[in-house]
Amino acid sequence: MQEMSDLQEKLDQSEAKNRLNNWVAISVAIIAVFMAITKVKDDNIVQTMLQAKSDAVDSWNEYQSKKIKHHMAELGLNQVRALQVLVQGKESEELASQQKQYQDAIARYQTEEDALSKKARGFEKQYDDLNFRDDQFDLSDATLSISLAMLAITSLTGKRKLLALAWLFAGFGFLMGLAGLMGLSLHPTALVKLLS
Repeated sequence: MQEMSDLQEKLDQSEAKNRLNNWVAISVAIIAVFMAITKVKDDNIVQTMLQAKSDAVDSWNEYQSKKIKHHMAELGLNQVRALQVLVQGKESEELASQQKQYQDAIARYQTEEDALSKKARGFEKQYDDLNFRDDQFDLSDATLSISLAMLAITSLTGKRKLLALAWLFAGFGFLMGLAGLMGLSLHPTALVKLLS
């Protein structure tokens, strides 16, 4: 009778361990699939971030080039004005023509500089917006990885409390991953600053 009771207890323990391992296996499968989906999206965002940063740098370089041309045109205009002072009283059509050309160039460069500055700032904003989402995916990936590690320990130890804690980490990871996928403004800034 005692042996039967011991055998039944062992069977119950074995069945409980099997149920726990089944939950662990299901959890691992779901988390792995979700991580794969968010990884693809995160990689695409990183590629877009790199392009936005490259475009911003290119725009700022073009802006600097226009600034130099602008400055050179201002120097030319100052030289024309100085020459006009030297030839006072003598009207020089050539100097007046050069002065007009420099003034037109300065106005054009100013307009182009403003447009390039706005364009570069737009690329920088795009980068910052994408970085916000990249942070969400990074947090998702980190907490889901922690959850997977805890699930492995749960399977080895058979501790149900670890399963619950792993699911808690997974829940946060899913939340951050969904926020990144859906473009939600959920962003634990303090945590991101701590980890960066």
